[in-house]
Amino acid sequence: MSFNIQDLRQKAETRLFSEIRKASGMPKPTAEKLINENNRQRIFDSKETDVNVYDIFLSHSAKDAQIILGLLDKLNNLGYSVYVDWVDDPQLDRSNVTKTTANTLKTRMNQSKSLLYATTEHASGSKWMPWELGYMDGEKDRASILPIFESESSSSHSFKGQEYLGIYPYCIEATQQKTGINKLWVCEASDIYITFDEWLIGKKPYKH
Repeated sequence: MSFNIQDLRQKAETRLFSEIRKASGMPKPTAEKLINENNRQRIFDSKETDVNVYDIFLSHSAKDAQIILGLLDKLNNLGYSVYVDWVDDPQLDRSNVTKTTANTLKTRMNQSKSLLYATTEHASGSKWMPWELGYMDGEKDRASILPIFESESSSSHSFKGQEYLGIYPYCIEATQQKTGINKLWVCEASDIYITFDEWLIGKKPYKH
């Protein structure tokens, strides 16, 4: 399977979800409500109510709420149900590390098929993101880095101070050449990749 990207890593660093950073033009509470309802409908339609309710557990910094709002909308539109704590569990307070919050997040990760770790300039300061990444990787081996950059010029600095992220695959959006449809791809290198849907069901990136 091939698609029209020469260097997946470069594309991930320069154009991945570029429109996400603009988020939506509507007021944040209105957008939250619409996205929440969309997400809930997808979950309601799921036949599995105890596990795999969510396709994606979106690990992110609380300081990136507006970016995450746009990302959630994007992922919903691509057909994925996504867990975001302040949308689905607004009672949680991630500013404080407590056993109750940790247990709730564990439950949500157990209900999710995968985790996407949204990297931004705030990610390295998050109390929860490294823990969420390690937990999901250990439990399900379905954790991937989702590079998000404030500007193209900042892309080369994205992983400074977070070298351990390099051991995980990364996720990008790209057009499948055969169909012309935008899809998510999970990549280990520019020539080692697989569609996100295949990765979700347990397949691994392979060399092309």
